[in-house]
Amino acid sequence: MKDDAVLSPVQSPLISRAAGDAVRHGYFTRKGGVSDGIYAGLNVGLGSNDERERVVENRRRVGDWFGTVPARLATVHQVHSPDVVTVDDGYDGERPTADALVTATPGLVVAVLSADCGPVLFADPKAGVVGAAHAGWKGALTGVLENTIAAMERLGAARQNIVACLGPSISKRHYEVGPEFVERFVGTNESYGAFFSPSERRGHAMFDLPALTLRRLTEAGIEAENLDICTYPEDADYFSYRRTVHRKEPDYGRQISAIMIRG
Repeated sequence: MKDDAVLSPVQSPLISRAAGDAVRHGYFTRKGGVSDGIYAGLNVGLGSNDERERVVENRRRVGDWFGTVPARLATVHQVHSPDVVTVDDGYDGERPTADALVTATPGLVVAVLSADCGPVLFADPKAGVVGAAHAGWKGALTGVLENTIAAMERLGAARQNIVACLGPSISKRHYEVGPEFVERFVGTNESYGAFFSPSERRGHAMFDLPALTLRRLTEAGIEAENLDICTYPEDADYFSYRRTVHRKEPDYGRQISAIMIRG
């Protein structure tokens, strides 16, 4: 198996400043894995058509970075829902169907996968509660972020102490959508028209998913930041579903964003 490079997760300055040594977290690139071809690098997507042994090895490496075993790396079967799962010491390694996880258990890593959608990590270091949410347009629109915050509060987190960071996701300059997409958003909230601007194709628009995500977090009373890293460009160290579609490739890899309360 090929070893691309060492794992090189990007840190959130906001989470690092707020949590210090209490929390370990990272937005992983595709560097440091053993997958080849269109999955080259750190593909952690069990739902991809990559060789399973390579995906398992990549996930093991993520666990190693956190100083834990793969069984303590909690992920979900993501379906673009607003649903959140709370995990604790009883976590059995299964992937429940949901799009976010929260925990108050030290040493248990909660993580989401992405390939253009927005990975959002949350932390309340005072309460010792963390969360991870997969926020594509559907999840962001239907409440996955707000539901993650509420689930953290049920574990003892205080909204005023929660910080959040949006990791690598597709930017407005690469996210073109059709008129029915715009209508769906404006029909939900007329002010959401601000997230769209005209594209070069008649009747289409460029959609600012990161701006929507940050607005939803801010309106929920959360201090949040955006790493402002776009997954789409050809030279990006990230997997991108939309880039794969435009290349007419048969499948795509997924990167991982994860957070853990230190024991």
